Amino acid sequence: MDRVRPVHRSALALCAATVLAASGVTALSSAARAADADLARNGGFEAGLDGWTCTAGSAVGSPVRSGVSALQATPAGTDHARCAQTVTVRPDSQYTLAGHVRGSYVYLGASGTGTTDVSAWTQSAPDWQRLATTFRTGPSTTRVTIYTHGWYGTGAYNADDISLVGPGGDAVQPPAAPTAVTVGTVTSTAVGLSWPAVPGATGYAVYRNGTKVQTPTGTSTTVTGLTPSTAYSFQVTAVNAAGESAKSPVVTATTAAGPGGGDPADLPAHALVGYLHASFANGSGYTRMADVPDSWDVIDLAFGEPTSVTSGDIRFDRCPATECPGVESDAEFKAAIKAKQAAGKKVLISIGGQNGQVQLTTTAARDTFVSSVSKIIDTYGLDGLDIDFEGHSLSLNADDTDFKNPKTPVIVNLISALKTLKAKYGDDFVLTMAPETFFVQLGYQYYGTGKWGGQDPRAGAYLPVIHALRDDLTLLHVQDYNSGPIMGLDNQYHSMGGADFHIAMTDMLLTGFPVAGDAANVFPPLRPDQIAIGMPATTNAGNGHVPPGEVNKSLDCLTKKTNCGSYTPHGTWPALRGLMTWSINWDRFGGWEFSKNFDGYFG
Repeated sequence: MDRVRPVHRSALALCAATVLAASGVTALSSAARAADADLARNGGFEAGLDGWTCTAGSAVGSPVRSGVSALQATPAGTDHARCAQTVTVRPDSQYTLAGHVRGSYVYLGASGTGTTDVSAWTQSAPDWQRLATTFRTGPSTTRVTIYTHGWYGTGAYNADDISLVGPGGDAVQPPAAPTAVTVGTVTSTAVGLSWPAVPGATGYAVYRNGTKVQTPTGTSTTVTGLTPSTAYSFQVTAVNAAGESAKSPVVTATTAAGPGGGDPADLPAHALVGYLHASFANGSGYTRMADVPDSWDVIDLAFGEPTSVTSGDIRFDRCPATECPGVESDAEFKAAIKAKQAAGKKVLISIGGQNGQVQLTTTAARDTFVSSVSKIIDTYGLDGLDIDFEGHSLSLNADDTDFKNPKTPVIVNLISALKTLKAKYGDDFVLTMAPETFFVQLGYQYYGTGKWGGQDPRAGAYLPVIHALRDDLTLLHVQDYNSGPIMGLDNQYHSMGGADFHIAMTDMLLTGFPVAGDAANVFPPLRPDQIAIGMPATTNAGNGHVPPGEVNKSLDCLTKKTNCGSYTPHGTWPALRGLMTWSINWDRFGGWEFSKNFDGYFG
C-alpha cells in the first residue's frame, strides 16, 4: 500500500541468467527411411493449436507459408511464447526436426531426447526461413518434446509446417478409469481420497464438482481449501502418454463445521475491508476513527513499521497533530475503536506497507516481532493483525523450491511468528494478508529464482506463508493494483483497468494453480469466504482503479457467473467474502463512491 502518491510498479522483470545460445542448423539425413513418418501433430496449425501447448500463441490466417493457418506467438515480459508438444518415439532411433519460421530470434528444438537436446535458430527472418536439426533418442527414450519459441522483447514470431520425421513409437492406449474411489479423513477444509492403482497409468487427475483440481502421481491425495459444512462430489481419472481415462464413479463427502479462527462467525457474509491512514497524512486527508462509516466491516490501521528492516521490532506511532490536523487524542482513538467493536466491526494493526520493509532473518527477530506486535494489539485492544509485506520483505533462497516445505529463514520465521500469535490470542484472532500479485499469482509462472536461476527471488514468495496458515487465515485480499500484466489460468496475460483482471486473479485463488507450471505441485484453492478482492478506492489511490460498473461485473461473474467478459472462471462462488480497498481515506476523498457502491450491491 502506498503512503504518499502511488508510484506505478509494473511486474518486475524476471530475466534469465543465461545469454542467447543455441546450436546451429545441422545437416539433414540424405533420405528418410521407408519406416519413417511425420510424427508431429497438426504441424501446419490448420486445426488451431490442437496438439500444442502454448504460453502465448494463436493460429492466424496471415502470414502463412502453406495451407490456411500458421502459428503466431508474442513474447511478453519474461515469457518467450513457447509452444510445445510431446511426441511418442522409439528408443535409439534417428529423427529430423524441421519447420519454417518468421521473426527475430526464433527457435525450433527438441528436449528429453535421452542423448543431447538440440535446437536450431535464426537471428532474423523477415520472410519464411527453414530451420532443421537432427537427434538420436536414448536407449530408453519413448517420448520427446518438440517446441518453438521467440525471445524476450523481440516481438511476435510465426511458425508453420513443423515436422518430426522418424520411426513412430509403439501405440499407447489411455488407461482404464479408476474404480472404488474411497473417502478417507474429512475435516472442515479438506477431504482425503484414495483408489486402487490402474495398470498403465503414469498419474491421475482429481475432479471436485466437475473441475480438475489436482494431478497426483500416487493413488491417494487430500483435497484442501474446502468450505466448512459443505457437500462436495469427487471423481478421479487415470492418465498416461496417450491421454486421460473416463472419470471414475462419483463419491461425495461433506466437510465438518469450521473451527472458528479461520472463519469467524461474526464477520458478515459479505464484508468491506479498508485501510485507515492512522500513522501518516497524504493528499487524501486525515480521517478520525469515530468518523469511519458503518459500511466498513474490517478497519486496518496503517501502518505498524519496524525500527530497522531486520529488527522485528514493530512500532505503531499515531499521526502527530502537526502532520494531521484534527487528529484525536489516544483516549478518543481507543474509545472509538471500542465503539466500532461494539458495533460488530474488526479493527486490526497492519504491518508493513510500501515503506515498512520487514525481514525476520533470525529467530531473535521472530520473537521480537511476536512481543512487539502483541504490545500494539494489547495497547489498543485490537482484534488481530494484517500482514502487508511489500518490496523486499519476502524472497526465497535459491534452494527453496517447494512452497509446501519452505527453507528460507524470513519465510519460516514469519510463519512461526504468525502461528504463535494465533495460538496466543485464540480462535477469535483475525489474521489477514494483503500481498501484491507479484508475490502470489505470478507464482503460476515463476517461483523464486527458478530451476536454472536468474529469476527474481521474490516471485511467488507469499505462497508458502499463505499455504502454511490457510486454516488460520481469515482473509486474503491480494492487491489487484499497481501490478504489471499477470498470466491467468487461461494462459493469457491480463492487465489492470477492467473487470477481467479481477476475475482472472481471483479465479486463480479459488481454483488453485500449479506453481511455476508444475502440474505435480499445485497450490490448493482457498475457501471463498477467505477471499476479498483488493481494489483502489479512487484514481488517486493507486494504478488499476476501475469504476463501479466494472466492480459489479467482477462480483457478478465470480458469485453468479453472469456478466462475465473474455475470461470464464472455473466455478461460481456466492460465498465470496467481499472487497478490500486502499483506502478509507481515499474513499472519503472520492465522496464515498466505493463503499456506497458496495452497500448498494450487497444490500
